[in-house]
Amino acid sequence: MRTRLIEVAVGGFIIMGAFALVMMALQVSGISTSDHGDKYTIKAYFENLGGLTERARVSMSGVPIGRVSKIYLDTEDYVAVVEMEINTSMSTLTTDTSAAILTAGLLGEKYIGLTVGADDEYLEDGGVIEDTQSALVLEELIGQFLFSQAEE
Repeated sequence: MRTRLIEVAVGGFIIMGAFALVMMALQVSGISTSDHGDKYTIKAYFENLGGLTERARVSMSGVPIGRVSKIYLDTEDYVAVVEMEINTSMSTLTTDTSAAILTAGLLGEKYIGLTVGADDEYLEDGGVIEDTQSALVLEELIGQFLFSQAEE
């Protein structure tokens, strides 16, 4: 009887561990099983995404306020277009808001950081953020450093 109890306890522990792994994988991947209310869409144009992907976090002052919903290439200007779904609770993003592609942590997860400006008008659904800063590409920085050292 005691052996049966131990087997049931070990089985329950393994099931809880598998459930925890699945939840952690969903959390890390950015896939959400729940919808967090209404959202509106805004766009931003970047010269270089540096590894930014769809479902990446959009944050302001470190607080998540949305997700990247779509990334595509504008074939007219040859720049990357990033569409972001922003929570309607953040409907006070001004038209002079700036967007930058930033890196979080040691693994290099890319996300978009927004900084609000001081304009009186607000971005609406389908609005465009004009002031953007592309991702820093490590290879380009190393190349510039080495090239400047070679000139000296």
